[in-house]
Amino acid sequence: MSQKINDTTINSSKIKIFFSINDLRERDYENIDLSPNERLALKNYDRFRITELNNQTSESKFHNRYMQLQVMANLSPFEEFLKESYFI
Repeated sequence: MSQKINDTTINSSKIKIFFSINDLRERDYENIDLSPNERLALKNYDRFRITELNNQTSESKFHNRYMQLQVMANLSPFEEFLKESYFI
């Protein structure tokens, strides 16, 4: 997760660096140890994803929800999936 800054001054206190579900998955594939909370977030996301996709009633709804879930996995901090609403 490196960032290149060209000719721009950025106040680092305003930048929040976080790990997404996909970042955690990549770290896991590279055999980098994950914390218990990181593993739990992955497990919760996977169960949530399967449940959400199984609940779709048409192919178009399925594909739409699939894309939404991909965005969540890419852009949401993994801590989001530690919330009670994702414990299925």
